[in-house]
Amino acid sequence: MSLVRTRQVVLVGFMGAGKTSVGEALACRLAWDFVDLDAEIVRRSGRSIDAWFMESGEQAFRVAEAEIGNDVLREQDVVVASGGGWAVEAGRLAGLSGDTVSVWLDVDASEALRRVEDDVSLRPLLSGEGALRKAHEMLNQRRSAYGLAEVRVDTNGQSVEDVTSRVLAILETREREQKPNE
Repeated sequence: MSLVRTRQVVLVGFMGAGKTSVGEALACRLAWDFVDLDAEIVRRSGRSIDAWFMESGEQAFRVAEAEIGNDVLREQDVVVASGGGWAVEAGRLAGLSGDTVSVWLDVDASEALRRVEDDVSLRPLLSGEGALRKAHEMLNQRRSAYGLAEVRVDTNGQSVEDVTSRVLAILETREREQKPNE
């Protein structure tokens, strides 16, 4: 049996699922680095996500997201909060290294919108009329991609602390299962 220690956690899921909040809390509890992929794209490019979509289009944003995501995933002892569309790219989750645990933070569309209602203007794919309908459609389109994550954690009605504790328990179980029988 090949033993692999967890060196990275990648959180995937729809906007408002809690990737950033849980990611920060998880990184703190693990004493690891935390990278919010969207924030890293903004930091490196000097352009907001909204500006990317308006000026260059979603495809150009996805190319930058892939390049910067690949850079970030070369680091060890890091928790990465991916953007909501990052995991949708074919092969993205399957291509993660064996020392990476992918976690789908699952949330329903109405809960997601409730959580992001104060900054919906920063969510270019949900701007304009019919945000709930758009959210349902997007989530339904992405669900199968998110489902490729190694584990799924339901975040509906859960606190950041509850979700973080659940993810930690999953990581601890994985580590125990990786150790040889003594």
